[in-house]
Amino acid sequence: MTRTLLLCGAAALAMTALAGPARADCHWQPERPVTYVVPWGAGGGTDANSRMLASLLEEQMGQPFNVVNRTGGNGVVGHSAIATATPDGYTIGAATVEITTMHHAGLTELNHTDITPIALVDIVPSSVLVAADSPFDSVNALLDHARANPGELTGSGTAQGGIWHLALAGMLNAEGIDPGAIRWVPSDGAASAMQELIAGGVEVATPALSEGKALVEAGEIKALAYMHDSRMAALPDVPTTKEALDSEWTLAAFITVSGPAGLPDEIACAYEQAALAAFDTQAWADFKASRGADVVKMGREDLTAMLARTSDNLGATMRAIGLAQ
Repeated sequence: MTRTLLLCGAAALAMTALAGPARADCHWQPERPVTYVVPWGAGGGTDANSRMLASLLEEQMGQPFNVVNRTGGNGVVGHSAIATATPDGYTIGAATVEITTMHHAGLTELNHTDITPIALVDIVPSSVLVAADSPFDSVNALLDHARANPGELTGSGTAQGGIWHLALAGMLNAEGIDPGAIRWVPSDGAASAMQELIAGGVEVATPALSEGKALVEAGEIKALAYMHDSRMAALPDVPTTKEALDSEWTLAAFITVSGPAGLPDEIACAYEQAALAAFDTQAWADFKASRGADVVKMGREDLTAMLARTSDNLGATMRAIGLAQ
């Protein structure tokens, strides 16, 4: 049996709580409103996590944090807005796992070295979702159909070559199926992909299970699998791909709060302290629990190393399934 386990850094799937070192000399505070850029659409997991964190940073730092969704270019537009902003502390944003993949896909030269990582916000294992009336009741039934009928089914969840595309293509490849056997339909994020799933525009979506949790509980979609090595406590009846698949394929993405390249240390560490303090609040714990997700904490040093490892790991996977340029 071959196990294909894709880690977004050593800490990612273990959900470890790692905090960066406290710095007593980080006294920078914004003196006017801050722009918080989200590279993906409103209503998805990145947007929800970012808006919640922005509200807590307002409390921590005493200024408004205005969330702006800058979608387009398969994530390139929003990530570029973060990376190329003036490094004065007044633009930060939600750099997601795509900052480690988009350059491998040939979409841009932008990569993880073009941002200043501040803190890890969330770890988000993928899922396999179908419409409530789908004929497929298990991930293996879905894959068997894709194997026998390549190109008939369509899937969505994010942009072409984005992390949820990698989740689907990587799973197919790990199971010995052509990675293109389920055709990918790009979207600007999980929320629009799941609406397309409900409307019948696609047959499968592979966003984070936390993003689909409310729709699963409402009976509007079905969750066939969770791409993780342990079941989600909030949806314990959803089997993991480690349990269900011979390959034991798993995959998790992540969300960070990051600034532009060249962000001064005083500003970066002030944001790090504020973010880590926000993650310790009951409000954040309740928010994560409502999404069936764990609280994670990781500061700048560990996050920077994690981004480098993830770029190497996902680049290798993209080359293996033909998504690298």
